[in-house]
Amino acid sequence: MTITRTTVTDVVASTDTADALRARPAGFVHDVSAIAGRALRAVPRDIEGVAPAVFIAVFFFVVNIATLSKLTKAAGPGFDYKAFQMPTAILLGVTGVSRAPALVLDIQDGYFDRLLMTPVRRLAILLGHMVADVTVAMALTVPVLALGFAIGVRFETGVLGVVVFVLMAALWSLAFSGFGYAIALKTGNPAAVNSTFLLFFPFLFLTSSYVPRSQLSGWLHTVAGLNPVTYLLEGLRSLVAQGWEWGALGKAALAIAVLGALSMSLCFAALRGRIRRG
Repeated sequence: MTITRTTVTDVVASTDTADALRARPAGFVHDVSAIAGRALRAVPRDIEGVAPAVFIAVFFFVVNIATLSKLTKAAGPGFDYKAFQMPTAILLGVTGVSRAPALVLDIQDGYFDRLLMTPVRRLAILLGHMVADVTVAMALTVPVLALGFAIGVRFETGVLGVVVFVLMAALWSLAFSGFGYAIALKTGNPAAVNSTFLLFFPFLFLTSSYVPRSQLSGWLHTVAGLNPVTYLLEGLRSLVAQGWEWGALGKAALAIAVLGALSMSLCFAALRGRIRRG
């Protein structure tokens, strides 16, 4: 008969090895950067998720200028319709672009549930995707801005104005993306997430997207005055054509904040619900 002896040293060594192999929580910033890095690395493999946004923005920019520039000369002397239309094209390009469809795929294939089994902070899962969204949105403004500069659009606020313009567009994109993440986490349905952009279309057309608000009449003028997109467009246009109009910029920032507060409340509530179900 063989007798196996286990010493205290062996037990301690075994316990130390188990502790060494157990996942340890990293810092919150590390969690966010890891999730954001994974989301950004996936963008080149999912180029069809961002290429249509660039095409739509450039397409409408060119077509609207060619169609309406002569009709809008009555808006006043020195009115530059190219500068007027550029913010509309930018919003068409950045609104609704997010990694929410990728998050749905993570939910469907079980990666999201496996991620919840790790020490990663739950909040970091969403924030990491949102950091990636802001980065992508800023990149999407470049083709439209480059086209605008090529056809003669100039910023009255200079280089700093361009930076503020891009940041505001990216923050708007982030605020709107909350609806996509809320739908993704609530339903886990790719079709429902892909239809999120349709929520934006009525808001874009019921505003001063194609002509100045002073040229609108009747019920459309009233609705445009209640539409937060109107104030965002006016803030962005002030950076291009008027200079540092702090009143217009403040209203634009408020529009972003109100939409963001609503969408993020829905988004993080959906995250809590998904975690409880998981």
